[in-house]
Amino acid sequence: MSTAFSSLGLDAALLANLDSMGYQSMTPIQAQGLPVVLQGNDLIAQAETGSGKTAVFGIGLLARLNAREFNVQALVLCPTRELADQVGKEIRRLATHIPNIKLLTLCGGAPFGPQVGSLEHGAHVIVGTPGRVMKHLRKATLKLDRVGTLVLDEADRMLDMGFYDDIAEIVAATPSHRQTLLFSATYPEAIEHISASMQKNPTRIVVEATHTQNKITQVFYEVGGRGERLSALVTLLGHYQPASCVIFCNTKIECQEIADTLEEKGFSALALHGDLEQRDRDQVLVLFSNKSCPILVATDVAARGIDVKDLEAVINYELSYDPEVHVHRIGRTGRAGKEGLALSLFSPSETHRVTAVEDYQKAPVTIAALSELHINQKQDLRPPMVTLCIDGGRKGKLRPGDILGALTNASGIPGDQVGKIDIFDHHAYVAIQHAMADKALHQLNTGKMKGRFFKVRKIY
Repeated sequence: MSTAFSSLGLDAALLANLDSMGYQSMTPIQAQGLPVVLQGNDLIAQAETGSGKTAVFGIGLLARLNAREFNVQALVLCPTRELADQVGKEIRRLATHIPNIKLLTLCGGAPFGPQVGSLEHGAHVIVGTPGRVMKHLRKATLKLDRVGTLVLDEADRMLDMGFYDDIAEIVAATPSHRQTLLFSATYPEAIEHISASMQKNPTRIVVEATHTQNKITQVFYEVGGRGERLSALVTLLGHYQPASCVIFCNTKIECQEIADTLEEKGFSALALHGDLEQRDRDQVLVLFSNKSCPILVATDVAARGIDVKDLEAVINYELSYDPEVHVHRIGRTGRAGKEGLALSLFSPSETHRVTAVEDYQKAPVTIAALSELHINQKQDLRPPMVTLCIDGGRKGKLRPGDILGALTNASGIPGDQVGKIDIFDHHAYVAIQHAMADKALHQLNTGKMKGRFFKVRKIY
């Protein structure tokens, strides 16, 4: 099977764009899935985040679009806003060779009114969460009668989150002759049911999970009660000192408590869970991905869709009840040929969960003693970057180049001292090396961007 994108008969402009984006050769999911999708057939694919699946449905839906017809021709449903934002950005990048393509993200947590205004101006592609898309359908602010491609991304997670009824109602509002593409990391019986009710003779492909190719060192540590578990976590962080780490908990309350405790002990840690307001969730993810906060304490549902490159470590503060979820958790580290670290805490009463992981992986796990670990008392707990928040964003026509230019042109801040820039509708975030943070803050507060002043503050 050829892994060259040129073997697919794609438009020359799209091929050039793929090359410029660094798409050198197809991943297994792309090599198996794209020929099926481009032929117009339904697809059900078992693949997870990091497999390259977004390009499969992104290239597929763009190939069917008619930019001259200003109606919704493709709908992508995602379980979380984080994943929807990520998917939307990737499709926008894939579509840069097509003039006048409009994509909107419709997610809960964002104001409803501005979304209505954007929909009134028309869109070709909608990427959204089931709840918000359903709300627009019921209020008749969204029409799906011209949808040619429907994508259910991470369908298993959407079902886990209770979205089946919303999805069914949304699907009923689309034409029966559409193409339906379903992607799922796992393949429970409910996925069989949803496929049977929403797809026509789908081609099924299974791609070996990417974490089986990851270079992950996995170690388990036995702990006693709750107090010992917390001190064990501090010991793990002090010994291994990961530059970026996701700590998994099973409850929202535990997430927040652990993040607060780590902060009290001098670590930079933030919690990510379902009780956060949407803007706070966005901000937490920005700070973690731009290296302003090295530790993220998260629940499985909240962490779904996070794709942070070079994640050094995953720590299971509590083992998942499901060994497959455990393997997905640790598969976030050690990607792209890099070494990863997966550390897990368990009590004697949870030994059966360790056994379940061994059975699932068909291999024994390494169990080590906490007493063998040593904390480096001189470690620098300060993260490498500071984040500045700008009270202006996409709606104010602010672009990353405007912010970078304002920092580097007049002030002389070297470009390599400026980190990741994230633009939202009404806010923008820029990461700056510690040594340059105050200078950058002064520069942005006293200088103009787009011919006007913006209020800027340091947030972390």
